[in-house]
Amino acid sequence: MTIMSCKVSSVEAITDTVYRVRLQPESSFSFRAGQYLMVVMDERDKRPFSIASVPSETQFLELHIGASELNLYAMAVMDRILKQPTIEIDSPHGEAWLREDSERPLLLIAGGTGFSYVRSILITALAQQPNRDIAIYWGGRELKHLYDLGELEALSVQHPNLKVIPVVEQPEAGWTGRSGTVLSAVLQDFDSLSEQDIYIAGRFEMAKIARERFCAERGALEERMFGDAFAFI
Repeated sequence: MTIMSCKVSSVEAITDTVYRVRLQPESSFSFRAGQYLMVVMDERDKRPFSIASVPSETQFLELHIGASELNLYAMAVMDRILKQPTIEIDSPHGEAWLREDSERPLLLIAGGTGFSYVRSILITALAQQPNRDIAIYWGGRELKHLYDLGELEALSVQHPNLKVIPVVEQPEAGWTGRSGTVLSAVLQDFDSLSEQDIYIAGRFEMAKIARERFCAERGALEERMFGDAFAFI
């Protein structure tokens, strides 16, 4: 791991609670798709965020930060990013990176800004293995919280082997897609998960339930399930 200074290159408010932040590191460094960095608040306070950009993009790092009055932990980070021209990061971290030697079907599952984790994995996998079967399930409370759905749909046009399944918990009138929870959608669609490499990003409780139910009910193998939340459950 390396601590380095990064210039705050741009900040975009994607929704009322989600920001797209781009950082320009002072020097080059490498990471693997699916790893995260820590924003250094002080010596003993470092806060983790998944890297949404891919390792081949060496000029910048992209973060998707969900911050609101209900998440003061992330809000303090955004306050620093908005007020200071540079921040310090500690990176890379995490063991739940894309296993690039595998050719098994990929199942990517994200809740909210957990999309940043699976985005890096998805784009890297498509670049390296464009014909690999990939399904990505992205859940949000409302459709507006699936802030990069357009990007995913464009990728699915380019890659017929990519299936994009958005899931909305509180659908608006006229929504014709899936509703409910993202985990329920996966369980409805798969009778077996024994052949998949599974990458999950979301709340710790979601990751815990997913790991338990996928293994018990669909035959998923724990050694083929990845997610940094697993380290805490």
